Amino acid sequence: MTIFGLAFRNLRGNGIRSLIIFLCVLTVVAFFVSTSLIIRGAQNSLQTGMKRLGADILVVPEGAQSKVETALLMGKPTQVWMSADYLKKVAAIPGVGSVSPQVYLQSLYGAACCAVSEMFIVVYDPATDFTITPWLQKNLGRPLVKGEVIGGSYIFVPDGEKYIELYGYNLTLKGNLESTGTGLDQTLFLTMETAQDMAKSSLTTAISPLVIPPGEISSIMVTVKPGADIRKVTQTILLQITGVAPIESPSLFGEFRKQMLGLLWGFLAVSSLAWVISAVLIGLVFSMAANERRQEMAVLRAVGATRRFVFLSLSTEAVLLAVGAGLLGITISALGIYTFKDAIARSLGMPFLFPSLSSFISLFSIGLALSIGVVFVATFIPAYRISQLEPAVAMRE
Repeated sequence: MTIFGLAFRNLRGNGIRSLIIFLCVLTVVAFFVSTSLIIRGAQNSLQTGMKRLGADILVVPEGAQSKVETALLMGKPTQVWMSADYLKKVAAIPGVGSVSPQVYLQSLYGAACCAVSEMFIVVYDPATDFTITPWLQKNLGRPLVKGEVIGGSYIFVPDGEKYIELYGYNLTLKGNLESTGTGLDQTLFLTMETAQDMAKSSLTTAISPLVIPPGEISSIMVTVKPGADIRKVTQTILLQITGVAPIESPSLFGEFRKQMLGLLWGFLAVSSLAWVISAVLIGLVFSMAANERRQEMAVLRAVGATRRFVFLSLSTEAVLLAVGAGLLGITISALGIYTFKDAIARSLGMPFLFPSLSSFISLFSIGLALSIGVVFVATFIPAYRISQLEPAVAMRE
């Protein structure tokens, strides 16, 4: 009989013991993979979102940092205003390469045009924009004209309609940006010309007219010149221009990063404790089973099995359980996270973008290796001890 054949037979013959070890490994692997997917998904979302913004520095009204970050991160509606005169002041700062204004408009609640209850509306200036324009040039081949918009991945035209109706104004959706897992996915982007025309039309077509204060903007997107120090430019803006708050791109979503770091350490602590407890429990269960099987192992030795064969057969049982439980735990956690990713993001108050295939494969490998390693370590001593017993001694006990 081969080692694998003997291992399978013993697993079937010791159902309760096998089930306990299987469930222990499945639980800890599923927890580890789930928490790791959540953390990696949040990090992936942040990186993709910041890349989409395309700015080195975001300048917002003083005191509005949290509101703007929440709007960009989770798509929550917000309206913040500052004078458009700040554009010239920021552009004059040494090291600043280009500046472009954006206006945040009051979004809709329960809108029929998108897959979420709230929609964030961002107005950009096509003459200076460097965040949306590159996508348009690549995918549409031209700028947006009056009445045209592009949307995040959650924005769509209602069934049976040709347009998205906003403030009684018909908008033509010309495309959707790739998913980021952030509030940008539920954001509608339109030009200043379209926004002003919509505001004018809303005076007669909407129950509540759209108001855009003249000479006001919500934020300034800034790129620095090649070779310039982003931190130094940020500090200069902060010192020389009052009434605004510059946020470096790497520092964007700072509060969320702190929250995510806290969750990460919490998950690591709980995961580590779960692995230790499971390893101890698996070791105890396997030790009890090994003691009950002394005579069985003695018979194997008596008919010619070597110590190495006995040790490998017991270790193979443990590894088979670890692989089976690890694979099932990873599958359950991955499917669960993917299916309920939106609900998880809302409940935790964080964005989420499912990790790439390569990242998931890496996580899959780590989870499986951990399950095999913990089970092997937990069962090594009992397996080694029973394999070293002399057949005559084991038969008498």
